[in-house]
Amino acid sequence: MRQSKLFGTTNKDSRQYDSINATLLQKAGFIDKTMAGVYAFLPLGTRVLQKIENIIREEMNELGSEIFMPAIAPKEIWEQSGRLDSVDVLFKVVGANAASRAKNDAEYVLNCTHEDVVTPIAKKFNLSYKDLPFAVYQIQTKFRNEARPKSGLLRCREFRMKDLYSFHADEADLLKFYEKAKVAYTKVFARLGLGQDTVIALASGGDFTEGFSHEFQTKCETGEDIIFYSKKLDIAYNREVAPAKSASLINSQEKELPMEDVKGEGITGVEDLTKYLKISVEKTTKTIIFETETGQVIAAAIRGDYDINEEKLKKIVGCKSLKLASEKVVKKVTGAEVGYAGFLNLDSSVRVYMDDSVSGRKNFECGANRTNYHTINVNFGRDLDVPKEFYDFKVPREGDCHPQTGEQYEVFRASEVGNIFPLNTKFTKAFDYYFSDASGQQQIVYMGSYGIGSSRVMGVLVEKFNDERGIIWPENVAPFRIHLLQVGKSEPVAQNAEKLYDKLLAQGFEVLFDDRINVSAGEKFADADLIGIPWRLVVSEKTQDKVEVKNRTAKEVELLTVEQLLKKLRK
Repeated sequence: MRQSKLFGTTNKDSRQYDSINATLLQKAGFIDKTMAGVYAFLPLGTRVLQKIENIIREEMNELGSEIFMPAIAPKEIWEQSGRLDSVDVLFKVVGANAASRAKNDAEYVLNCTHEDVVTPIAKKFNLSYKDLPFAVYQIQTKFRNEARPKSGLLRCREFRMKDLYSFHADEADLLKFYEKAKVAYTKVFARLGLGQDTVIALASGGDFTEGFSHEFQTKCETGEDIIFYSKKLDIAYNREVAPAKSASLINSQEKELPMEDVKGEGITGVEDLTKYLKISVEKTTKTIIFETETGQVIAAAIRGDYDINEEKLKKIVGCKSLKLASEKVVKKVTGAEVGYAGFLNLDSSVRVYMDDSVSGRKNFECGANRTNYHTINVNFGRDLDVPKEFYDFKVPREGDCHPQTGEQYEVFRASEVGNIFPLNTKFTKAFDYYFSDASGQQQIVYMGSYGIGSSRVMGVLVEKFNDERGIIWPENVAPFRIHLLQVGKSEPVAQNAEKLYDKLLAQGFEVLFDDRINVSAGEKFADADLIGIPWRLVVSEKTQDKVEVKNRTAKEVELLTVEQLLKKLRK
């Protein structure tokens, strides 16, 4: 492709955005922002996206058949799955003006995912044990009502995604396919240039499964997720599910002091409390009062420098939902206003759960269950019994250990590039999807769901592979493999550049030819670095009948004959 004919140009004066990928992709002419979280892909960006998706497609073809499902769906199927009112990113589609609504005033759902669509489709065609297992996938544009789209292509309202769905006769077969999907995903990310820095992390199953799902997380300093990695077990966890034991604070030399209530009117926050009481944050205790869906009141106590992970706590309590107790309930069970709850002298109807972070301390603080008062110098074994069990419902922090091995976690930031869910029978039960087994009996179908955000991957690649001059594309996904620069306007230079361009094309190489006449050499070099194509070739008066060759990541430049160049490129 001739750069003089390329639609969309570099704009090095474009503003700085909130992420590297948003800034560089727009400066380099790959994407153009339409509105928050919505981007147009220009020719260079489209080529990269297509290459990413073709790699994904080639590996997914080993698992299933490609289909293409609609972007909009009737509300009824989302009602049938029970998700119309629970999925908090759904867009509604309705006629945009009176004239359109006069023709059709129905409301539809703009799909953010396709479990609700694919299950009824599968049910129409595959109803026998002989049809199972099977899998279908698509690569399609998705829509999610993100409250705060940010970070360029990493969090959008409109984005590209590959979603694959598998169907099985039983859970064992689902899990077998699930492992095959892991292998396929590993191949995808290796081919995309992300393999060495991508880990499979355990994550929440959300409303899909009570067990774990798995995320493919790529190490990235600007990533939104925090991963906790156990080297001894070779297991990675998303912070939301990482089991964690806080570092011990036991000080055998510390003497137990007399317990007392201290007045601190209006002081409820941990930071204010540490200043007022002149104690470390590790000495403070948060006691949060919750109600379950059955009305059971519980108290969850955790060290002041930690937050509570409600998903962990729900599993420990054995309830489906938790909500903060009302002011009325808090006053009833503690005798105090909100902010002064503690685990001493609570109403006997309250079940108390203590995180392990509150153990191993001496002379710690907790709410006094009296408005405006806090109790200090509390000690287990003297002022209250050591509980039969300490739990883990904390949001882990750097420095925490794996409970099983006692080793300190390796902690790093990452960006999620893919995920897989064992859906089991959640959707097949909703849509009455059964199959006839060998004896003619009706059995429920099991499902799995597997996603890769292809446009998100593009953003992650730029976040990881860049320098102060611009993007550095891995060869498999670069818009072109070669960037040929004609530097100089003389007839010999132009002829040599044109001959080399034709020869490279004839040899099957992808070439972006910077044939622009009224652009300085400095600007061409800057554009080449910004765009980030792997190989830069320069034809100029200086090179004569040879070619200046430089890899985007190399510091040195080589001067080669055309034959030497072709031999190098073929390698």
